[in-house]
Amino acid sequence: MRHITPERLAAIDELLGNLRALDGLVERSPGVFYRRARAFLHFHEDGPDVYADVRLSGRDFDRMRVSTRREQRSLVGAVRRSIQSP
Repeated sequence: MRHITPERLAAIDELLGNLRALDGLVERSPGVFYRRARAFLHFHEDGPDVYADVRLSGRDFDRMRVSTRREQRSLVGAVRRSIQSP
């Protein structure tokens, strides 16, 4: 598994747009989001699949597959809930 390439980032542009629209996230480099001063979300690819590493529970990254629109909607919802919780 490797960090996502610029070509694959272009393929998930709609997902990135949805994440960019969320208050509380800052995209410091393409596809790498921070919350406050801490890395919060970035992407990997493995063959045809795309994965997000996201800190939903605080300390460690959780890996979520985001290859399909349904999986991408699930990620956005989970990120939204995480940002809104105290």
